[in-house]
Formats: sequence, C-alpha cells, structure tokens
Amino acid sequence: MPVKLGTIDLSRHVIILTGATDGIGKEMARILAGFNPKRLILPARNKEKGNNLLEYIKSSNGNTNNVEIWELDLADLQSVKNFANKFINEVGELHILINNAGIWNNKEIIKTKDNLESQFQVNHLAPFLLTLLLLDTIKKSASVELPGKIAFTSSRSQGYGKIDFDNLNLEKGAYFGPFHGYANTKLMNVIIAQELGRILQNENITTYSLHPGIILTNISNAKGVFMEFVVKIATKIIGISTEQGAINTLYPVLSPENKETGKYYHEGIEKEPNEIANDQEVVKKLWDISEKMLKDREMI
Repeated sequence: MPVKLGTIDLSRHVIILTGATDGIGKEMARILAGFNPKRLILPARNKEKGNNLLEYIKSSNGNTNNVEIWELDLADLQSVKNFANKFINEVGELHILINNAGIWNNKEIIKTKDNLESQFQVNHLAPFLLTLLLLDTIKKSASVELPGKIAFTSSRSQGYGKIDFDNLNLEKGAYFGPFHGYANTKLMNVIIAQELGRILQNENITTYSLHPGIILTNISNAKGVFMEFVVKIATKIIGISTEQGAINTLYPVLSPENKETGKYYHEGIEKEPNEIANDQEVVKKLWDISEKMLKDREMI
C-alpha cells in the first residue's frame, strides 16, 4: 500500500526545499505550501522556472502565502555560501531542510565552474556544504516540541554505489558510464544523513535519506536516446506518479511516527541501505575528505 499524508500544520515551521522547480520537487513544494508553512523558501537556479513554480503553486492551492523563490546554483559553491549567508542574516531560523536537488548525467562527464564532476557537486558536495552552513541555525531553532529535520533525497541506485576515494570526482572515469557516478553520489547521501544523525542525536534533530520511487522526471542532464528509451520503458512498467513520489519523500520527514534518526526510507518505508553505509571507516573518511575539499576552497 502506498504511504499517504494527512493534513499537517506547518505554521510554525521555516522550510528550505531544494530542487523544487521540476519533478517530485515541484509536487513537494505544492504539498508543503498547502500545509500553511511559516516560510517556505524554494531555491532556484533559473528565475523563469522559479516564477513558473510560483504560478503552479498558486493555480493548485489558490495562493502562494509565505512561499519565496531565492537564487541558488548548486553547481557553484560560492552561490551556496551566498545563499546560506543571506538566509542566516535575513531569516535566522530553520526547522526543515530538504536537500532534494539532483542530476543524472547518462552521456558524458560534465564539470562545474568549481572544476568538479557535476553529479558529485550537485548531488553530494553542495548539499553537504549547505547543510553544514545552516547547521547552527537548525540547532538554535530545534526543540523537543518543534524538532529539526534534515533530509536528503537519495535513490534505490545507492544500492549499486561504491565509494572509491581515488575516484570520487570521476578523475579516472566512470565504470558503466557516468550513471555509476550518480549511484555513488546517492550512496553518499545515505552516508551523510546517517552520520549527521549520529552527530546530532542529542540536538532534537532527525535526519533522513529517501528513495521516492521510480519516476520519470527531469533529473537527467545529458540524455542519450538509448538511455532515455530505457528509462521510459522501465517507468511505464514499474513507475509511480510524480505526486506519489513526492508523498513518499515527505512522509518519513513529516510523520510523527518516524522518530529514529539517520535511517534510509524506500518509498516511505524504512529499509536497510547499501552495507557500505555501515562501514565506519568509509563514513568518517568521506566526511573528512568532503570537509577538506570545502575548506580548501574557503567555503567553510
């Protein structure tokens, strides 16, 4: 049975949702906006897409009360830092952070302006940076009555992921093509959510990594004809609606039943992730290397 969301009151919650202009993120934004959030901030790289998102929410919910579009480009680490600094200075409180943005390159390796492989940066390093920069704000905002939530949209492909510390940035290329790089970054989401849960276990903050289900979205950034055909066929056979994917992602985060932290959820149901996520040596090394990459670039 698919999971379902009841009516939820978010009138005391300040929320950031990345990756909201397309796919399940668009539906997540609509659903969250309908729960009367105190403030719902939706970062967008493309201003036109941001405005279209506001129109979509307004046409669906009747209004866009307390919904804001802010500029953010996860393929630019300085943009992430600028966004976080602005948020801290102008808002100063945060209860729910959902790192939903993600890209899948199935054709070629693409580099960002930071000279990092785009999937590694957009799916892992930039959300990691955003979370670190906003962590003190979430800690100050969280309480027993109003706990903080930090979520990362992962994928079932995390089960195929590997952590090769000599090839994190696909310096040596990608086995099975760049898709393998995507699976690796989705495993990184699981690892970071789990480690954050351990670090924050006494801070009234719960962390999650989430597989929404198989959905045909605009996640693919470099479409090949064959891969696009395969995805479409697979989606028709075993796929779910974009709305259900959004519900599957939000359900663990918003449900009062899920009090354990650092867990991985498959279509809203807790599951065991890739066993690599249980290797504490790998977990610590990924965290430390990611931190060092950000420090070397003077981001933290």
